[in-house]
Amino acid sequence: MKYLLILLLFVTIGTTAQSKYPQDYFRSPLDIPIILAGTFAELRSNHFHSGLDIKTQQRQGLKIYAAADGYVSRIKISHFGYGKALYVTHPNGYTTVYAHLQNFSPTLEAYIKKKQYKKESYQIELFPDANTLTLKKGDIIAYSGNTGSSGGPHLHYEIRDNAERPINPMLFGTDVKDTTNPIISSIYAYPIGENAHINGSNKKQKLRLIPKGDGDYNIETIEACGTIGFAIETVDRQDQASNKNGVYAIKTFHNGAQNFEINFKRFSFSETKHINRLIDYEHYIEKKKRLQKLFLETNNPLSLYGESQNDGYVDIADNTASIYKVVVADYKDNTINLDINIKGIMRTPEDVEPKLTTPYYVYANEPKELSKDAISVNFSKNTFYEDFYIDFNVNSDTLTLHKPIVPAKKSFTINYDISNYNTLHKEKLYIARLMENSNLPIYCSTKRKGNILSTRTKNLGSYALALDTIAPTIKPKNFNDGKWLSKYRFLTLKINDITSGVSNYRATVNGKWVLMEYDYKKKTLTHDFNDGVVIETKNNLKVIVTDNAGNSTTYEATFYRK
Repeated sequence: MKYLLILLLFVTIGTTAQSKYPQDYFRSPLDIPIILAGTFAELRSNHFHSGLDIKTQQRQGLKIYAAADGYVSRIKISHFGYGKALYVTHPNGYTTVYAHLQNFSPTLEAYIKKKQYKKESYQIELFPDANTLTLKKGDIIAYSGNTGSSGGPHLHYEIRDNAERPINPMLFGTDVKDTTNPIISSIYAYPIGENAHINGSNKKQKLRLIPKGDGDYNIETIEACGTIGFAIETVDRQDQASNKNGVYAIKTFHNGAQNFEINFKRFSFSETKHINRLIDYEHYIEKKKRLQKLFLETNNPLSLYGESQNDGYVDIADNTASIYKVVVADYKDNTINLDINIKGIMRTPEDVEPKLTTPYYVYANEPKELSKDAISVNFSKNTFYEDFYIDFNVNSDTLTLHKPIVPAKKSFTINYDISNYNTLHKEKLYIARLMENSNLPIYCSTKRKGNILSTRTKNLGSYALALDTIAPTIKPKNFNDGKWLSKYRFLTLKINDITSGVSNYRATVNGKWVLMEYDYKKKTLTHDFNDGVVIETKNNLKVIVTDNAGNSTTYEATFYRK
């Protein structure tokens, strides 16, 4: 009966919170059933997912509709991120966002291309006023695609409030068929402090999940004493998709009293980076599994938390017996429960977590500079969440800056003085991050001021100087020099740079700039002849591609059209 009351409380709180949002104002942005590839606030690398990823039946080109009356308030086209994205502001103060689009409606497409040709840039960001591009609910505004950093065809759909905070679109009546419970795939227990223990150990412990017949879980009784916390790996599933999505809410109870709550209804973009304070960051880096901590550590500014007692920690005294309960729910109130019986036994921990000590210590609330030879690292205050000993070493041009297991709240600066660097191609040097295990150099955005190279990063790990003297490659994909292209709609080239990566490109036909869309996933540049700018019979194409080290390649060809 006690657990039934807890579950009813969980459902009641969720239903009450959902009712303040308008339920019939927004229509679906698609005219197919809503099946999700990603849920709101799902845990992603260094951020929370800010909308719903709606499946488009593995197709591109599906019609996308304005969810309500409004006007186009922002258009952003970029190679990465959202790719082609449209923002529509509505009279009720909310803004809907549609991303990874293939293209826009004819009216919007003409408006955007005029601006792109004026700026001579594919990447563009526009902020039309309220009277320029007005829309009615149900107007076709775009077609679904796979642009930007999308991993497959889908529509990324958001609803934001007037403070630009993303809100779970499910709260507005977006409906998804879901009668399937979430899954808890692992749970860990954390002793907090040197004197705490779990089963005699002062180290983080993985606990064995024991399935119950009704789909819930038990854990073998643990022996513990002192302050402890828990973290779980959990995902949600919907009825019509096998995707492992994010859950909607988690609550914990100790001896029937609630001691922790987190719900994924709304957040601000300024806090999304603090996802690395919610998860066990070291565990994620080492095992690629995201454990959500069911306790609040210091310097955790996330607004996702509800009522918590003792910041979600549990204090276990000697010679006691208690029950810790975890309840995980999706938006449709499908729940999964996990029970842990805890036996309080005082003992001296036998297995103690070793402490790293180095000559270098970083205080989280103070700035810090580390330097050796020609390399320096500058941390401003509040770069990190906690104080810690940092592993810092320089060997020739290789910088060892701790293991990448400590999350940073903001970027720090790495500087290389290359005054004494003896090379014929000094200007082609850049700072690279060395990937763990392979030591493969990955280009870091490098700025040059005299003989000082610098980069800004949030990642600890190993860095080194790298040299790139190899120019990009350019190859025609669907045509040859001297070919007639009268029946072609598109002209496509393959471009690539194997070292520092493509930085920019420029294409002209008969000396005039032409728009080419860069798809970094396919490594292609594509011109659409429907732009109407190629009007001559004989045409001289010139394409220049430059990499991040300043190497460039020029491709020239002649083609004919009539």
